Amino acid sequence: MILRCNYEETQALRHGATAVLGIEGAVPCSIEPSLEGRFQVETLLPRLTGDLSLQTLVELRNVEVAVRTIVECLEAEMKSVVVQSHPGDEGAVDAYFEFAHSFAVLSRISEIRGHMEAMIELVTGHRPDEETARTFQFPD
Repeated sequence: MILRCNYEETQALRHGATAVLGIEGAVPCSIEPSLEGRFQVETLLPRLTGDLSLQTLVELRNVEVAVRTIVECLEAEMKSVVVQSHPGDEGAVDAYFEFAHSFAVLSRISEIRGHMEAMIELVTGHRPDEETARTFQFPD
């Protein structure tokens, strides 16, 4: 399955990922991500070049953890900028759009997860377990 990401969404996710990871030059995230979230963001960052091909439910779940971590970081950053400046400030507006673009991707991931789970249940006759989530393949 392909998770479509436009340029703005990809850039917002990359910015959020560098903040989560505290990469030099990025403003560090004001919240502490979970170890799992941080690991999944590290894994996702090199793939953030455009659309993502997701072959299994486990792969999608890992991307979902990473994007949720990025969204939480960008939301905290947005709120901080609004409080420190003004809702109409250019930095606050930029922070809002980065959060909103990332949040839109997270929403699509949730929708795709529902489709994947339903497809697995339709084909196998039961809800996805760890085995089917790892092995059931979804072609692009």
